[in-house]
Amino acid sequence: MNEILSFWAQWLRPSAGLPTVQWSLLLAVAAMTGYLLQRHIGLPKVVGYSLVGAMAGLAGFSGAVWPLQGIGLFMLELGISIVLFECGGRIPLRWFRHNPMVLVQSVAESALTYFAVYWVLLWLDTPARVAGPLALVALAASPAVLTRVVADTRAAGPVTERAIVLASLSTLYALTLGSARAELMNRSTITFMDTVYPVMVVLGVSIIVAAVLALVLRMALRFMSPTSESTSMLLLALIAAATAVAAHMGGSAPLAALLGGMLLKQLNPRPWAWPRQLGNASSLLTMLMFVLVSTVAAQADWSGPVAGVVLALIVVRLVAKALGVAVGNVGSGSSWLQALWVGCAMTPMSAIALLIASQFVLASPSTGHLIARVALPAILLMEVLGAVIATVAIYRAGESSKPWAPLARGNQGDSRES
Repeated sequence: MNEILSFWAQWLRPSAGLPTVQWSLLLAVAAMTGYLLQRHIGLPKVVGYSLVGAMAGLAGFSGAVWPLQGIGLFMLELGISIVLFECGGRIPLRWFRHNPMVLVQSVAESALTYFAVYWVLLWLDTPARVAGPLALVALAASPAVLTRVVADTRAAGPVTERAIVLASLSTLYALTLGSARAELMNRSTITFMDTVYPVMVVLGVSIIVAAVLALVLRMALRFMSPTSESTSMLLLALIAAATAVAAHMGGSAPLAALLGGMLLKQLNPRPWAWPRQLGNASSLLTMLMFVLVSTVAAQADWSGPVAGVVLALIVVRLVAKALGVAVGNVGSGSSWLQALWVGCAMTPMSAIALLIASQFVLASPSTGHLIARVALPAILLMEVLGAVIATVAIYRAGESSKPWAPLARGNQGDSRES
């Protein structure tokens, strides 16, 4: 045996190591699980990705570090940025001029969610320094989960588009306020200017990076085809560069990507098929993002006392999202039933919420630990349950062009009996 090992030793070469092998196998299992769940049960693939990541996290998988940092943080921000850039490209600013009540609906939904969660947490004797950041985490919807559900159900229609727009806008508020709040975590006394200054810095840097990204892409599109492979590679490379620059300069990388997509939509209003352009690289990054989120979130404290607070946050958030959309529905152009399905479609939490929670932990480890022990279980549960709720909402709204697997099998069984 020693002779065999000594012979083989000369052929061994340094590699990326065991963590890379573990992540590769984990993603392979996630891809198969997502496919099987969608094909046989009709659930979106993200549910399979999240379940595999959760099981890995509960089993003690050490490939994901909390709080997020290094390459893990960059990959998460890159995955979010790609999704938000696509979502920004769906939002024409002129739409708000013709239907300003959409903005009112967005502000009403976000404000009601924040204050409802904040007051309930205070009522449960949660310290104010913890309740405020947790309310910001709850404020964030998940355009990443929603767009994945939309792609899997092949949905299109007013409920789908309204939900994506409102989810993107709530993300804009949560990223701006969350990044600014993280800068104030360790200050004992906070003046009005102390509150405004970080918000202006985050917004200012993100807007500058977004403008540069949009202008460069607009110039490239003057001589490059939007559907070419080269444009896809250029787009991915520029989003990655913008992600790194925005984070390094004190802005928000996902926020810069969202604003960049919105600006490019104004400069180049021609419709784009974003997912098709980004192709398999984008799909792999978003799958990695979902697995990473659930793996990290599963490492949370699942003790009994925390469970009550987590459940209260989830329930209040669900109700507040639905009521907020309903309150702002007057004059928005949609029916009350459509408003209900929009509110349900906005329930998922995922990468945005995890990123904001990670910022709080890095800014103040002591307070951040109290925030994370509630935020992480809520994020994991609502990444899975939220995806299921959003799927049901889209089917109930009648906007999916793909029959739901359980219903399709039931109809086939009925036809055979008849």
